[in-house]
Amino acid sequence: MIRNTIFVRHGVAAVATALSIFIAAPAAAQDAMQTPDEVYKQVEATFGGVPTFVTQIAKSALPGFWMLEKGLELNEQSALDAKTKALISLAVASQIPCQYCVWADTSALKALGASDQEIAEAVAMAGLTRFASTQFYGLQVDFEQFKKEMGGPAQ
Repeated sequence: MIRNTIFVRHGVAAVATALSIFIAAPAAAQDAMQTPDEVYKQVEATFGGVPTFVTQIAKSALPGFWMLEKGLELNEQSALDAKTKALISLAVASQIPCQYCVWADTSALKALGASDQEIAEAVAMAGLTRFASTQFYGLQVDFEQFKKEMGGPAQ
């Protein structure tokens, strides 16, 4: 079994954060030029094995995927701790939906000490956000009026 199930959920999340990592990671160019074999060695060293799905990622995309994974989720120096990242990922995965991500995020959260209530609230927040968005769009709520009434800056 591969160590650290947190890694499993990142195909979708990695793509969504690509630009921020390319800007923020100082070694981005070097990491992006790694060969697939170099990436496989690093993945194995990190997790104790190479999950099958990693070998299925296009070889042209693999170095960038691994760079994103290291630069964001596995980065202990980022602004968010691992538990917060996993709660966010679970909320997003619940809405996409991604059964792989939901399973991996929930497993990771349990390992990180998240309570059932924390997990339930993350999922509930995803649902609440989706519900509100459905109302706003379906009712064609005026965005400028909304910002004015909610007291936020008119960006």
